[in-house]
Amino acid sequence: MPLNRRKFLKRSAVTGAGVALTGAVGAPAARAAVAEGGRKHVKRYALTVLGTTDLHGHVFNWDYFKNAEYSDAAGNAMGLARISTLVAQIRKEKGRRNTLLLDAGDTIQGTPLTYYYAKVDPITAKGGPVHPMAQAMNAIGYDAVALGNHEFNYGIETLRKFESQCDFPLLGANALDAKTLKPAFPPYFMKRFHVPGLPPVKVAVLGLTNPGIAIWDKAYVQGKLTFPGLEEQAAKWVPKLRSMGADVVVVSAHSGSSGTSSYGDQLPYVENSAALVAQQVPGIDAILVGHAHVEIPELKVTNAKSGKTVVLSEPLCYAERLSVFDFELVFEKGRWQVESVAASLRDSKSVADDPEITKLLKDEHAAVVKYVNQVVGTATETLTTVEARYKDAPIIDLITKVQEDVVRAALAGTEYASLPVIAQASPFSRTSQIPAGQVTIRDLSGLYVYDNTLVAKLLTGAQVRAYLEYSAEYFVQTAAGAVVDPEKLTNANNRPDYNYDYVSGLRYDIDVAQAAGARIKNLTFNGAALDDAQQFVLAVNNYRANGGGAFPYVASAKELWSESTEIRTRIAEWVTAKGSLDPKEFASVDWKLTRDGTPVF
Repeated sequence: MPLNRRKFLKRSAVTGAGVALTGAVGAPAARAAVAEGGRKHVKRYALTVLGTTDLHGHVFNWDYFKNAEYSDAAGNAMGLARISTLVAQIRKEKGRRNTLLLDAGDTIQGTPLTYYYAKVDPITAKGGPVHPMAQAMNAIGYDAVALGNHEFNYGIETLRKFESQCDFPLLGANALDAKTLKPAFPPYFMKRFHVPGLPPVKVAVLGLTNPGIAIWDKAYVQGKLTFPGLEEQAAKWVPKLRSMGADVVVVSAHSGSSGTSSYGDQLPYVENSAALVAQQVPGIDAILVGHAHVEIPELKVTNAKSGKTVVLSEPLCYAERLSVFDFELVFEKGRWQVESVAASLRDSKSVADDPEITKLLKDEHAAVVKYVNQVVGTATETLTTVEARYKDAPIIDLITKVQEDVVRAALAGTEYASLPVIAQASPFSRTSQIPAGQVTIRDLSGLYVYDNTLVAKLLTGAQVRAYLEYSAEYFVQTAAGAVVDPEKLTNANNRPDYNYDYVSGLRYDIDVAQAAGARIKNLTFNGAALDDAQQFVLAVNNYRANGGGAFPYVASAKELWSESTEIRTRIAEWVTAKGSLDPKEFASVDWKLTRDGTPVF
């Protein structure tokens, strides 16, 4: 019988207990092998652990922003309906009772589907719907899921409601109650695999989430939850799991393997620490890696204390890949030992959707398609982000204009009402387009793909200048005489597009021939050189305001106002109120790339 999740959650919220399933699991993959020379039989068991990560609300191979089947240049396919088919194949191949299905987090945010069931028809409403991700993952039969940072984007109430709808635990050994410092979610999950005539194989899954939640969703978690480092909590829990008799320890970690952090020194914990956990904490056999949105079929890390190999794997995000860990165990000296672990990936494009998942969620999918195709206005011309990384594009000016208007209205009548409002925005997508003619919610949602909200921060001119210099590090230094290839001009030091900011309300040049830190030239406000002492109100998204991207000064700057309405919604409201989208009302050329004073374009 499955564990009653709702009863357990009431208990675990108080005790911080893990989840243990001890019921019979049935037909094993045990076998006997006769060694050469006629020695006694060696008892073996084969276990398969399957893993996904960073699903971000992708149930079907569908692009809600394009209103079409998903496609990319690599020919990938995505969605839990495909994963369901892959999982069913492997369960048939290995024996379902010899498999475990895990996920490493970021489940309930990322598509119009997840937004719809958080905000438009919310799961938190009285008599509200069951979240489509819970329905799909329950139907597929997930055993445990680690918390991702994006699980907290809609607040703790939405997360707890989602948790109550799942037939599996949401694990977070380092998601602690801020007051008691006890786990606020189950730290681990344990399952026994029965082997006839021998002790069961006990498999423990430790769930770890990302310390960055404390920054990125500060508004929701501050004073309620705290998120210490993964290495520290793994070092605490892995020995406990071994002492409880775990023969196999698997970590599901919403943390990449690079050992880097996007938030600089704002937190004393590493953002992408999965490989560090493997290296520093003995007793772990394998780690399902998440958060980084990269594809790692198999990464072997040697533990510094035990000398043993830990196998890591990260499947590509959006349910485009499935990680497969194959364990070989041998029964020696009265206990099960892990003899070997091998990891590989299965590709979602190799299979079709599971018709059962299609049938289960066709109505929810249809409701979201209808919602995003609502017409909210008309555009006088086509707007696109194709060149927005290296040219001041009107489509990004739309975002900054909306943010400026919202913040000005919010501060009206306050002591800050007379201060100039400037705004930041990033070129999130390279393919967004608002077509001439009718404009729909999906057109606008495709422009602003994240569920960010708006914050007003107080900065000085000097701080704004430093902010712009930091942003300009996004460009690759390019000598004045060199040929310019736009595809090689950006993303210096692997900085993603979402960590490059426009700032409206100012005029400036970015001289890419100069070294980083000395690129901002001719910086003016209202036609005059920027006064370092001038005060500005920066309209900024909550990710950036809380330290995301490690931009200088903004995280520590005085907060004047914030709200919980998504910027995406504010854009839709602005367009709806105007009825038309005319660049003459919001577009201006505020910045350009130069080399030694000569424009690049």
